[in-house]
Amino acid sequence: MLFNELGLSAELLRAVEEKGYRETTAVQQQAIPLILAGRDVLAGAQTGTGKTAAFALPLLAHLQTSTSNRRRVRALVLTPTRELAAQVADSVRAYGSHLPFRTATIFGGVSINPQIDKLRRGVDVIVATPGRLLDHLGQKTVDLSGVEVLVLDEADRMLDMGFIRDMRKIFAVLPRQRQTLMFSATFSDDIRRLAADQLDDPVAVQVTPRNTAVERVSQVVHPVDRARKRELLSHLIGTGHWKQVLVFTRTKHGANRLAQQLNDDGIVSSAIHGNKSQGARTRALADFKQSQVRVLVATDIAARGLDIERLPHVVNYELPHVAEDYVHRIGRTARAGQDGQAVSLVCVDEKHLLGDIERLLNGSIEKRVLAGFEPDPRIKAEALQKGRPARGGNRGAPGGSRQARQRKSSPGRRPSRRQRTTA
Repeated sequence: MLFNELGLSAELLRAVEEKGYRETTAVQQQAIPLILAGRDVLAGAQTGTGKTAAFALPLLAHLQTSTSNRRRVRALVLTPTRELAAQVADSVRAYGSHLPFRTATIFGGVSINPQIDKLRRGVDVIVATPGRLLDHLGQKTVDLSGVEVLVLDEADRMLDMGFIRDMRKIFAVLPRQRQTLMFSATFSDDIRRLAADQLDDPVAVQVTPRNTAVERVSQVVHPVDRARKRELLSHLIGTGHWKQVLVFTRTKHGANRLAQQLNDDGIVSSAIHGNKSQGARTRALADFKQSQVRVLVATDIAARGLDIERLPHVVNYELPHVAEDYVHRIGRTARAGQDGQAVSLVCVDEKHLLGDIERLLNGSIEKRVLAGFEPDPRIKAEALQKGRPARGGNRGAPGGSRQARQRKSSPGRRPSRRQRTTA
């Protein structure tokens, strides 16, 4: 279906054309007509499916039909991370470039004063992370009583990060009569309970099978000893002439260490994680997008929602403790119809994590041992002799199995103040 068949205004179609889009994606084709009709929508859509346009375009169309003469906050988009908030706000501004609406981006890690100044001048759309938006509500610098459309983007991740209490505080000050749109990569029981509580007779839209990897991603596992992972990664980047690579580690310290090691190997790299200032994160991402940095090493929270066009390679330097995070990681590539490659470097004590991922995907991932990097059989024998690590994480790794079990069993727990301000 073409965008000009959806009943969008000339101003919105002009903006869509300027971004180079003509045909809708599956989630856009299904969700936009429902949202334009005023229905609440629960949409299951993974990253790279065009979901931002699926809610941004009808949101702006709704604002066009509003009879309000006073500039006030009429649409609110909640996101789990700063990077995603910034990218969604950029998209809203781009799609609304021929409309008179103002958009504010609200997140932590930066001074609150410029945000207060912008809110005082009046805005129509707010894209925010929950923690900083609550700060504004506490200081009475924002009025959400006029919100007509609420969007929960990547709702599953907001629950995973423990934002449910902050979200409920925000819901409490919103008008009950509103249109609510929820976008989530997965439909967990917690997501369904949240939808039942906040959405009014919603229409469910599922454009990808539950928890499956993006179809256009080529996946491969390279078995390798832990001590040789960095050497293998440098080898793959160099011999493959990879120009843009997003690499995932489990910890912030691990991301910093790997980025430095790659730089020592002559591969220009940067790290991005929650301990970095917002300015440093923004610069690292901008340099990566402009190919000034060849490798961006990231943790899961920092990378959630990163929108990098035509990203060819994603590498799991360490497998995630939670299998669903593998799907989110590899979803950074093969976006908007492009092909992509996901490479996982797996050592012997991560075999159980790989098994969890393959069970989630309902299929095996190709294993390819590279010449010169064959795993040492003595290490495998020692691991078998010691016994299999606890399910959910290897015992020697930071953030082991207890943390993983907490993430799975308590998605609604409240994060610490430090966690919320680094999101």
